[in-house]
Amino acid sequence: MRIGVPKEIKNHEYRVGLTPNSVLEMVAHGHEVVVETNAGVGIGASDADYEAAGAKILATAKEVFDAANMIVKVKEPQAVERAMLRPDHILFTYLHLAPDAEQTADLVKSGATCIAYETVVDARGGLPLLVPMSQVAGRLSVIAGAKALEKAQGGSGTLVGGVPGVEPAKVVVIGGGVVGSHAITMALGLGADVTVLDRSTAVLGNLSQTFGPALKTVYSTKAALEKHVLEADMVVGAVLVAGAAAPKLVSRELVSRMKPGSVLVDVAIDQGGCFETSKATTHSEPTYIIDEVVHYCVANMPGAVPKTSTYALNNATLPFALALADKGAKKALLDDPHFLPGLNVIGGQVTCEAVATALGYAYVDPKVALEQAKESAAA
Repeated sequence: MRIGVPKEIKNHEYRVGLTPNSVLEMVAHGHEVVVETNAGVGIGASDADYEAAGAKILATAKEVFDAANMIVKVKEPQAVERAMLRPDHILFTYLHLAPDAEQTADLVKSGATCIAYETVVDARGGLPLLVPMSQVAGRLSVIAGAKALEKAQGGSGTLVGGVPGVEPAKVVVIGGGVVGSHAITMALGLGADVTVLDRSTAVLGNLSQTFGPALKTVYSTKAALEKHVLEADMVVGAVLVAGAAAPKLVSRELVSRMKPGSVLVDVAIDQGGCFETSKATTHSEPTYIIDEVVHYCVANMPGAVPKTSTYALNNATLPFALALADKGAKKALLDDPHFLPGLNVIGGQVTCEAVATALGYAYVDPKVALEQAKESAAA
């Protein structure tokens, strides 16, 4: 198979779909790899590094899309990239379709086989291809929130860890999953007063055991959420419903009553955000202020640390990318019941139920859609 790696074009996105080490693995399996020039510059990987690994360098994204059977990316394809997709393409990347009607419509129209990192599962129901970026985003959320708390950024002028004789900031983390636990790690490490809210007593128990009495754990009810959000200097939104739009847990009215200069960091913004006042921002303009509350809602947070993020992501995605290249999409997906939920769109049909429900498409079981695609190819 010929695998194509275009340069990412989302605002301040410096990650890349495959590292030179991953290219070397692909080539060792007998595949060809074409890489757009300078695709890896953001992680310190030159065109020469990719050529040494066995890739061919092409001058433009169009050349990559034209040459490749499978496109491996990091972020969802932008409009100009979606226009280059063909029915015979396999697209393997983060998609986050539920809050993105325009992208979904374009992928349906393309006829391509579109597999999303964020809906692949493991034997325990976890999301193995989301985990590495959730780890990065969780840690970055507190760093970004700490910066936003500075007075020059519109914040209250509070130092997260305080100093001897001065109380630290109160950091509230909503959601105790991978993002939440890594946000907690960073916030406690900086010396903050940290509270986590979650609706799972098992999750709260595990967090309490991991972090000890330094972490306050609270079962999330409407009353508890309101109390702690109103007391907070920083709130990290770390909730996730796999494949679906994030629930709006903090209302506009509640935001209006928060402390002036407090900060909301919405890590769920890729899935539409968990604060009612959230709207996606970029690394160029990461924050905005509503009712004297600073909002940080960057939709590709891990892109700020592309070297760490890309290598961590490739550690997780490479086995699946190899399976697609070695077996083809249909066999790779049908052979692995945990990989199969990654299929979101194929042949103009939506095969992720959460996306279909959110955007009003007819849902088609992925096995059925794959069989139909087989029949179509045979015809």
